[in-house]
Amino acid sequence: MLRSDPAEDGWKKRDFPGFLALIGPLWSRREEHGWAYGMIAEANHINAAGLVHGGMLMSLADQALSVVVWEAMDRTPCVTVQLDTHFLAAVHPGDFVQARAQVTRKSRSLVFVQGSLVVKGDPVLTASGVWKVVSAARGSS
Repeated sequence: MLRSDPAEDGWKKRDFPGFLALIGPLWSRREEHGWAYGMIAEANHINAAGLVHGGMLMSLADQALSVVVWEAMDRTPCVTVQLDTHFLAAVHPGDFVQARAQVTRKSRSLVFVQGSLVVKGDPVLTASGVWKVVSAARGSS
């Protein structure tokens, strides 16, 4: 099913705990302007139409944008307040989906970010959102 091996292009497989373990494995690669993230569309990502489920693509976008925000805020915990997505094309089993994002504006408490998912250079989803900086202490905002 896999159409190419991301490791051949410098991608590293990342195994994360929790929710990310359910949707992964995810891949990452250091690039000129930060990090890129990706996933190989597998059978467990597919919807009834035989395409990658939109919720899976939104989860990948949320993860990629969140990590960019986390790095931009010196690894301070942040949570997604708003995530707007636009689906542009279908993703098929075996596709390697790449995610990239950049911060467009930040304040002490909010971070604005935009990003996209691409397959073979073609956009399949765009996303923009707002993240809130939170304290590491439970119950604070």
